[in-house]
Amino acid sequence: MTVRYQHILEQLRQNPGIWLVTGAAGFIGSNLAETLLRLEQRVLGLDNFSTGYRHNLEDVLASVTSEQWSRFKFMDGDIRDLDTCRQACQGADYVLHQAAIGSVPRSIEDPLYINSNNLDGFLNMMIASRDAGVQRFVYAASSAAYGDHPGLPNVEDDMGRLLSPYAVTKYANELYAEVFARCYDFQSIGLRYFNIFGKRQDPQGAYAAVIPRWFINLLKNKAVHIYGDGGTSRDFCFIDNCVQANILAAVTQNPEATGKVYNVAFGQQTTLNELFELIKEMAARFGSEVRESLPVYTGFRPGDIRHSLADISRARDILGYEPLYSVREGLEITGRWFCSLGVQEKTQEAIR
Repeated sequence: MTVRYQHILEQLRQNPGIWLVTGAAGFIGSNLAETLLRLEQRVLGLDNFSTGYRHNLEDVLASVTSEQWSRFKFMDGDIRDLDTCRQACQGADYVLHQAAIGSVPRSIEDPLYINSNNLDGFLNMMIASRDAGVQRFVYAASSAAYGDHPGLPNVEDDMGRLLSPYAVTKYANELYAEVFARCYDFQSIGLRYFNIFGKRQDPQGAYAAVIPRWFINLLKNKAVHIYGDGGTSRDFCFIDNCVQANILAAVTQNPEATGKVYNVAFGQQTTLNELFELIKEMAARFGSEVRESLPVYTGFRPGDIRHSLADISRARDILGYEPLYSVREGLEITGRWFCSLGVQEKTQEAIR
């Protein structure tokens, strides 16, 4: 952990705030809530369980002290309802807006559903946060906004053509944030996530992310399917790096920081073939007989980009972001979590 980040965490412990985390029962939201509670913050979690799970909140409960958990309140609500958003934002110092439907294939199948959650819900949250006078609104943007731009690494101001309705909604979020800053002096920061992974990531369903799905399939001796030829690459980023970026964005005092978007990634490409070998290595290390397993290749998936790689210099220079975990280090932690007895039992029950 960098000295600067450690100093910021100590300051938060000494001067706790009130945080609203939308999507708190989801993968990223639950990790944010856990970290904030460990920092002695007061946290309100908002979720409607459309993609989040109660067992994620139960896992947070098991990971913090009873005193820390007493500072957590949960609100079962939908960001598509403005009154719900207003109620949730009352008294909040910081809003970490993670609630969204994060699936390219689902957006192609059902663009209206994606739009209502990712765009209408986002606008509701911005209006409610503005009217409640929150200090900072940090929102989950997406690397999908780069579309088919051929240049690598991806730099925040160089955009291509959008390739899915999901990408349209996430880029529109950025445009709304820019306009709110101009019209209302609204303090917001967007974080363009690049393939975040880690504990509590959903391994089930048609739209599950590759890392949790591959871990579970290998542990259960099921086939691993790779879209395309395996040469597709992504900039995979461990969840703790993402949490760091959210906290830095929320509390930064740099006057140049707000009204911008930042890449949140590790800054390194990993092909799907390389990822498969890494996950297979981790699964074997934790007791699974997978050393001879081979992936099954299928067709390329509509709406997917071929390669992504982030330039993280803006986040590093302005926010002080410095990834704490490499892909391999993150996979080791993630593998231990998926292979632990309690999590395996919960995951297997969810898959049945």
